[in-house]
Amino acid sequence: MDLHNIKTPSLVLDAGRVRRNAERMAARVRGFGATLRPHVKTHKCVEVARIQAEAGAGGITVSTLAEARAFAAHGFTDITYAVPIEPGKFEEALELSKLCERFALITDDPSIPPLLDEAARGAGVTLDLFLKVDCGYHRCGVEPERPEALEIPRRIEDASNLRFAGILTHAGHSYHARTQAELLAIARHERDVMTEFAARLRAEGVEVQTVSVGSTPTATHYDHLEGVDEARPGNYIFFDAFQATLGSCAFEDCALTVLAAVVHRDRARRKVVLDAGAIALSKDRGPSEFDPACGYGRVLDLEGAETGLRVSALSQEHGEVQVEDDRLLDALSVGARVRVLANHSCLSAAQHAHYHVLEGARVVDRWEIQRGW
Repeated sequence: MDLHNIKTPSLVLDAGRVRRNAERMAARVRGFGATLRPHVKTHKCVEVARIQAEAGAGGITVSTLAEARAFAAHGFTDITYAVPIEPGKFEEALELSKLCERFALITDDPSIPPLLDEAARGAGVTLDLFLKVDCGYHRCGVEPERPEALEIPRRIEDASNLRFAGILTHAGHSYHARTQAELLAIARHERDVMTEFAARLRAEGVEVQTVSVGSTPTATHYDHLEGVDEARPGNYIFFDAFQATLGSCAFEDCALTVLAAVVHRDRARRKVVLDAGAIALSKDRGPSEFDPACGYGRVLDLEGAETGLRVSALSQEHGEVQVEDDRLLDALSVGARVRVLANHSCLSAAQHAHYHVLEGARVVDRWEIQRGW
């Protein structure tokens, strides 16, 4: 089967690039003396996680309990659920912990440790619980200078059925860095905030088992990871137009595209319309603050080469592409197929049920995506 024979819109996954990305990141993190715990929310796919494990990853990170359940059922039993736990999810989390050798949760709220401890005691299980640290992103987490930064670990240590797993952060603000120097500075700051905070906790008598950091932009820019135990990047396995524009990778490293067909050509308005819209691509504007003309994705030909075109507008099932070049407009007749390198591979992948796996020019397999919450 080739790309002319599958339904559009569909995800196309370059397996060779996936393997290369997996090996490079695993070697990079290992070379710094840390463990790679990839965030599987990017792909939500057991086969891709196995490629990461074969390359040397240890354990996985998930963003939903549905992901945790699906991966545990396929033999991944060292899992960190990296969204702050809330009481409505206690029961499911406790059941999941019984399926795993290690199932770790995170919190940044002082009320959670005693409540979770009571629930864990009732279920007869012991859970690992991280303190989520804010290293500058300001989405979730406790800033290290706040009183809760010591209070929460103390509460976890005092609990009968909780173990203080350590401290965990995510430098999501790295996605707004405008230069390589800024990315390096954020990567260093993420690392240094965490290692200095770990030292302060230890000085207070708190045992810090694990210092966990991670984002793809910082993971591709660290100069060392001394004092860090694990890194949790996710997007690196596919990369995307945002990461390539940001400088985390080359465009040739991007492994995921959306196959689309031309369904309308308007010569007067010099545009074509694809059957890949907001649902197939996502409406992530990606690197618009660096590249105002980025649109919603780069249009590639079937071999994956740049055409210079961008998806400029989206509705639910339609993607509009302005085409000024007469030669390209002639080639993009109704039924012609293209591949779109979307801005954010994690969001695009989550919109689909499966990947069509590409080896060279041939579609050789179909891998399921584990969706849901």
